[in-house]
Amino acid sequence: MAKIKKEFTPLAIVALGVVFGDIGTSPLYALHAVFGSSGQNLPVNQVNIYGIISLVIWAITIVVSIKFIGFIMRADNEGEGGIMALVALIKGIVLKRKWLFIILGLLGVSLFYGDSIITPAISVLSAVEGLKVVTPHLNSFIVPLTLVILALLFWIQKYGTAAIGRFFGPTMLIWFMAIGLGGAWRVWQYPDILKTLSPVVAINFFIDHPLTAFLSMTAVVLAITGAEALYADLGHFGRPPIAKAWFLAVFPALTLCYMGEGAIILHERGVSGNVLVELFPSSIRLIIVLLATVATLIASQSVISGAFSLTRQAVKLEFLPKMLVKHTSIRETGQIYMPLINFFLFTLVVTLVLVFGSSARLANAYGIAVSGTIAADTILFLVVMRHIWRKSFVAVALTAAVFLPVDLLFVSSNMQKLLHGGLFPVALGCLTFLLIDTWTKGEKIIDAERQTIEGPLQKFIQTLSTIKPPIQRIPGAAIYIGHHPDFAPLALRATVEELHELPEKVVIISVQTTTAAHVPKSRRSVFDNLGKDHDGISHLTLFYGYHDTINIPKVLKSLRSSTPELDFDLDKVAYFISSSKVILSRRHNMAKWRKSLYYLMSRGALSRSDYYKLPIKQTEEMQTPIML
Repeated sequence: MAKIKKEFTPLAIVALGVVFGDIGTSPLYALHAVFGSSGQNLPVNQVNIYGIISLVIWAITIVVSIKFIGFIMRADNEGEGGIMALVALIKGIVLKRKWLFIILGLLGVSLFYGDSIITPAISVLSAVEGLKVVTPHLNSFIVPLTLVILALLFWIQKYGTAAIGRFFGPTMLIWFMAIGLGGAWRVWQYPDILKTLSPVVAINFFIDHPLTAFLSMTAVVLAITGAEALYADLGHFGRPPIAKAWFLAVFPALTLCYMGEGAIILHERGVSGNVLVELFPSSIRLIIVLLATVATLIASQSVISGAFSLTRQAVKLEFLPKMLVKHTSIRETGQIYMPLINFFLFTLVVTLVLVFGSSARLANAYGIAVSGTIAADTILFLVVMRHIWRKSFVAVALTAAVFLPVDLLFVSSNMQKLLHGGLFPVALGCLTFLLIDTWTKGEKIIDAERQTIEGPLQKFIQTLSTIKPPIQRIPGAAIYIGHHPDFAPLALRATVEELHELPEKVVIISVQTTTAAHVPKSRRSVFDNLGKDHDGISHLTLFYGYHDTINIPKVLKSLRSSTPELDFDLDKVAYFISSSKVILSRRHNMAKWRKSLYYLMSRGALSRSDYYKLPIKQTEEMQTPIML
């Protein structure tokens, strides 16, 4: 006991609240989706109960304990995890048909947004549905109460979660202790359910009842929702605390809980309400409903924060337009708030609750999003094994043989749900991927057009001394923000061509986001004096990882004392930046409707001056017409 207490570190307790909220609340709806009145409603008999509970336990064991914690979580990008980390890793290597794997990763990212929308809806709705067990006459209040709770959840996002975040871990620890004890009590009452711990039960169920087992996988997959969160939150805690929290608290509690739920469904004949609430004596069920509601809010908070983080990564890697990011904590840089994404998520979550109306019906939509994202994780991990870790073909093939059949089984079984709610995450994923693909293609065209107008930087500097009459050099310094390190910023060209003058000291800054999660401050900047004919012009390249926050004035002040080129008053220097004003043309480089979509996205994008945190009073931003 003392050893367990020593191993269960405070960081592992905090991880309980951030990492395991989603998978920890799955018992609220997983079995109800297959045995409940609104689910598949399979016959309640010993064969089905034993088989499905065993499948749930071994799905959790194989997918979470072995695949994610044992294997995939070792594929980190400088400590950061998640499907976007895998995309960034693959993006940075030389590989034939690399674009296929990047597209697969982006499809997984797109499905993750479906998970981020369905999780708050199904989790909170399933918890509130527990009221039916306590007081059946409150059934008509379930949806309105769910909407009120969700509205409050999304409203508080702008204030951040730093204040309440410290309570997440202890609260979830209480939750896992509660469901573990509730399950243990039922297992003690009906010890025959312990047979489901044997993998032989799951295997025989598939052999003797293949169709029933295949159909039930749509409910089994709900038990592993949140597996991606384990990987995505790797950068916050590291693998050891997550693994400790999983094996010491979460895994045992979930195993006992699912066995307990199976026992009461079998021996007390059916599910009249929320099966998890029925684990407990009637005298404490209201307390369990309240605890479940808090747990689902924590689970929802985790995926909402995950959506914010994933979107910021996509913006940094230039898969999406620049968006407003607000930091809600002075100390924790990972705690962010994105108003546009928050509004988008809230609107769709409310729509889901109103359209589906119950957790069992929502479960039909959930499985495809979860199984699709996990399958994408597996395939990208295999690419990393082979082409980054340089593992042998035999090792990669054996890993694929163990994990891919399980993923494909989950994906294929959930295809039957397409016409019963499953189209929602698929449609949302396709829409998200369309936005990503349209933006990246449009940006590629605009960048090429812009480079043509800008021209090479070295050639521009060489022509400065030949201009007649000579360019007037005025006292002072100016900073020009460029798009590309090798090309002359359009704002700099405009200053020369239209004003025919130039400050005595000019610093051109280019910002590059790498495929690494973080760039150390020691490698953050590279100065180039542009040769002996630089004429007072120097170039500074700033490197950032996709998890780093870009703040140009802040990094310039940190470099000033050691950099002669920055020997001027940064609080008074003028910043010049040029943005692209997209003009739609009749060129056949993109479909007309996609041009219009790109145009709308570019109009809604955050300005580059705001994105780089440039001071408003010191910044001049001009727009340059660019033909699309």
